[in-house]
Amino acid sequence: MNAIPGWRTLELGLAARLDADAIFAALGSRELGLSSTEATERLRVSGPNALRRHRTRAGAVLLRQLNNPLLLLLAATAVTSRLLGEQTGALIILLIVGLSVGLGFIDEYRSEQAIEELHARVTHSAVALRDGRTLAVDVADLVPGDVVLLNVGDIVPADVRLLSVNGLECDESVLTGESLPVEKSSAPVGGVHGLLELISCAFMGAVVRTGGGRGIVVRTGSETAFGRIAQRLGTRLPETEFQQGLRKFSTMLVQVTILLCGSIFIVNSLLLHRPLFESLLFALAIAVGLTPQLLPAIVTISLARGARMMARKSVVVKRLVSIEDLGNVEVLFTDKTGTLTEGRVTFSGAFDVDGHPSVEVLSLGLLCNAAYREADRVTGGNPLDRALWAAPEATPVANRIKVAEVPFDYTRRRMSVLVQDQDGRRTIVTKGAPEAVFDCCHDVPASLRDALSVQFEAGARVVAVATRDAGSSATIAAADERDLTPAGLLVFEDAPKSDARESLNRLRQLGIEVKLLTGDNERVALKVWSDLGLGEARALTGIEIERLSDVMLQHELASVSILARMSPEQKSRIIRAQRATGADVGFLGDGVNDAIGLRDADVGISVDSAVDVAKDAADIVLLDKDLGILADGVVEGRRVFANTIKYVLMGTSSNFGNMVSMAGASLIIPFLPMLPSQILLNNLLYDASEMTIPTDRVDQEMLRRPAHWDVGMIRRFMAIFGPINSLFDFAIFGVMIWIFHAGVTLFRTGFFVESFLTQTLLIFALRTRRVPFFRSRPSAALALTTLGATAVGAALPFSPLAGSLGFAPLPAALFAVLMAVILTVYFALVEVAKIIFYRHALGGEDR
Repeated sequence: MNAIPGWRTLELGLAARLDADAIFAALGSRELGLSSTEATERLRVSGPNALRRHRTRAGAVLLRQLNNPLLLLLAATAVTSRLLGEQTGALIILLIVGLSVGLGFIDEYRSEQAIEELHARVTHSAVALRDGRTLAVDVADLVPGDVVLLNVGDIVPADVRLLSVNGLECDESVLTGESLPVEKSSAPVGGVHGLLELISCAFMGAVVRTGGGRGIVVRTGSETAFGRIAQRLGTRLPETEFQQGLRKFSTMLVQVTILLCGSIFIVNSLLLHRPLFESLLFALAIAVGLTPQLLPAIVTISLARGARMMARKSVVVKRLVSIEDLGNVEVLFTDKTGTLTEGRVTFSGAFDVDGHPSVEVLSLGLLCNAAYREADRVTGGNPLDRALWAAPEATPVANRIKVAEVPFDYTRRRMSVLVQDQDGRRTIVTKGAPEAVFDCCHDVPASLRDALSVQFEAGARVVAVATRDAGSSATIAAADERDLTPAGLLVFEDAPKSDARESLNRLRQLGIEVKLLTGDNERVALKVWSDLGLGEARALTGIEIERLSDVMLQHELASVSILARMSPEQKSRIIRAQRATGADVGFLGDGVNDAIGLRDADVGISVDSAVDVAKDAADIVLLDKDLGILADGVVEGRRVFANTIKYVLMGTSSNFGNMVSMAGASLIIPFLPMLPSQILLNNLLYDASEMTIPTDRVDQEMLRRPAHWDVGMIRRFMAIFGPINSLFDFAIFGVMIWIFHAGVTLFRTGFFVESFLTQTLLIFALRTRRVPFFRSRPSAALALTTLGATAVGAALPFSPLAGSLGFAPLPAALFAVLMAVILTVYFALVEVAKIIFYRHALGGEDR
């Protein structure tokens, strides 16, 4: 045995070939596991059992900010301008680059830190033996030598050498890509095998699909098979609906920019014979002026702020971009237990086949049970198993012992045990969903079916128990679940939540259709639905859904509110069918049978008390299982999206209008209407004024229903409000030339002030669909930054910097005319255009 490596160096391949005694010796462990002292010392040496924590790295965040083609183009333009003597232009371009990179870095770094803090609030646990006791241990604290127990729905917490198995099958698709579960064995393997072919081992990241087992941890963290793969491969998450919309918008903006700027460069350099470099700088300045450079920073600030706000409301966002998608949910599928009900399942009684109370049926339920009771603690098993042990009348069955077991799985919906009494007689006991157990019985008395109906009508959760003589059998398999005799029913209660009705009504007011997706009986689901005052509802069962084609299922979903007796695959099919109707779908689930559906939904939502596989599959985790908290998250998601769209609409429309004005003016006057450096300065100040948009108030009508990226609407908005801005610009051009006889410098100064004031003050008008100030007030931060930027822009021509920026002081009369016309005529035009646009383009909105 001295040749066998110690606990720090034992490889899984060698462990798979050793028998149990040799493994315990090599790992310095024992049948009852490590002591707490040993585990603590090993954790200090081996480090946490984690592939990588969510860590914030400043260098990586900075590199992501610099990986922006537009910023690289701006930096190159700054260098070129400096070499050719355009010092002011070079300085302003570098300021824009610095502002965009700096703000983006600060806010993304803060958001990364927020995510790091949030991730620390979502924990995973494993059932292990420590100090000879069964207890829940944080997965990150597992060490080589720990003895762990695996049950249905568990994610295997480390690379484990199996010591005993009971029908154990693991889904290893995360490692192999194969969807079929792999049957496991505890016998040492012989011959030559690849690492993932070792059936006596269970691998980190695999999911226990059926059965259970006991194993000893061999490798943890990055030394596991999963850890080694994860170190070599990056994880590329699919684009969310929000990211797809952002990409489509960016593509549209690039097309407009290339068309406009290319035309301007060609006209100025080739047709008007202006200096090539001047024409190039002007065209690049137009490109910069059209582009909302700070959009990534605005999005990051909005999402980070949203994540912090949601964290205060017990909502943990695992992916920042999921905030936007949560706000867009139109159909929410939710489970029943703990969401619409209290989630505290209590045992209310055991009854025989005639409906009479029965201690024997309770005893059979305690024998056929996956939970463990030690002193006053109950661990493992499902809530129903734990509720049986928590019953005051529950006592260990002294005269019978469990010899073998076929664990519960979601396909059979039952579990069975082989029990031996003190006289040596052996009996099979099966417990599970009533219809699943009755299918295995040779005869079910009418009195039992009547009793079951009564319990279902009362909204109770019911488990059936059946038995048969096992003869001399030493083992048991699923095939032995036949020719059973019904023993009776175990009845449980889970009362509807007192606040569930209010939460459901709130979700409905937010335009979200809520549907119940449960593995429970349809009559129980209908009773809960009725008790919550939700009115009449139509239910479909899993058996009925199996008869429907995908097209028929999509049609049926339009009129169905309850989907009962669903298998995991059926839940996934329903969610995919609902998405195929064009709706954004959210799914709230917490069980292993929900994991597939959580992955398939637009937004997967789980809870901190969920099984590990459900939490890992979810995008958002609720620290409390409460639909009211989820409604708060939806509102925050819509608030974030609304403020992001505000920036897009305001920035693109005003930028487009100003750039069209400059492009048009360059064709009809003998000089550039504004210097490239002045265009860039305008853009810099305007973007600075909008940095506080994430703090802005959002009108209630913007929160009432889901909103989505609509590039067509953005294009129409830009095509209407941009030309209004341009028409106003051209009117001001006429005033400056024909009334004030402005020369080159005065014209550029007046145009700069006018265009900047219309852009910034327009924020107050375009941030809302209502009448600004009277029916919709901006946040204090947005008002302060906007007015502050406006004051800076108006004061520049009178400042000591005016000469270096190419400005001259404006005559008082001209300045007064600009302010008066902007605050009256321009705002009136915009308000009229808003009424027309939202009435016709969007079908009308509350104002």
